[in-house]
Amino acid sequence: MKLASYKDGSRDGQLVVVSRDLSSAHYATGIAGRMQQLLDDWNFLSPQLEDLYQTLNQGKARHAFAFDPRQCAAPLPRACQWADGSAYINHVELVRKARNAEVPESFYTDPLMYQGGSDDFLGPCDDVIVTSEDFGIDFEAEIAVITGDVAMGTSADEALEGIRLLMLANDVSLRSLIPAELAKGFGFFQSKPATAFSPVAVTPDELSGAWKGGRVHLKLESVWNGKRVGLTDAGPEMTFHFGQLIAHICKTRNVRAGSIVGSGTVSNKDWSRGYSCIAEKRAIETIESGAPKTEFMRFGDTIRIEMKGGDGGSVFGAIDQKIAPLAR
Repeated sequence: MKLASYKDGSRDGQLVVVSRDLSSAHYATGIAGRMQQLLDDWNFLSPQLEDLYQTLNQGKARHAFAFDPRQCAAPLPRACQWADGSAYINHVELVRKARNAEVPESFYTDPLMYQGGSDDFLGPCDDVIVTSEDFGIDFEAEIAVITGDVAMGTSADEALEGIRLLMLANDVSLRSLIPAELAKGFGFFQSKPATAFSPVAVTPDELSGAWKGGRVHLKLESVWNGKRVGLTDAGPEMTFHFGQLIAHICKTRNVRAGSIVGSGTVSNKDWSRGYSCIAEKRAIETIESGAPKTEFMRFGDTIRIEMKGGDGGSVFGAIDQKIAPLAR
């Protein structure tokens, strides 16, 4: 099934069920009012929502309405945690090669991960608000999962059973702030503002054969200022699948229902597929000619991130955002 959270003036929005073709929706009121409520009681509530989903797809839902992604908050507007990995090692290799740095061997066996802010996510059509263009504004097109409860010590294969929903993410980065933060030895903080997510989150079965081995075997499109800059293949080159990323967190602690885990920037060795973040394009330019040429984003720039299924239809709806200054 496909689910979204409509803005209603509250912090968590109202849970809605969305049709497979993203044309119509129905409030889940009476079953579950909020996404977190569903995640907390998944086994009891999800079958009831699946029934509503089937009725909606058949055109028989009595109170259906036209689905509007502009009315959406993030599917889970605030979360227990947001942990973002770097599962595509090609991205790490490119960025490090551009600055003549070796990739440590451990990076191939132990996932990179950082803890992001989870109290303030952006909806798919919300502006990305930044206080200065000098911060080096960059988009990052990613895939993310929302989990149920996963116990400490759970194996990677078992962790896959804890995945409830999948969605797309724009994990915005402020590149000019990153070096000084990393130099402190304590990781990202100010350089990682609010993350945006796709209009809808979908259960793994909605992906059918494209969901294999904890990876989404579909192409992720990034369109910057109306120009397609990336059509990357999200499946084969994902070094660590989502089960491994979740198990990495579970090594020392429990993961609770409503945790979001990201894939990191989707990246391919074939440069003709384009890029899912500007930093990677700049790394390629540095490798090829000794210096980056592509500038980071400016106020007024737009970014659209979308993934289509085998039938050509949008799976998650599109993240469609504009970069805007902070109003003073």
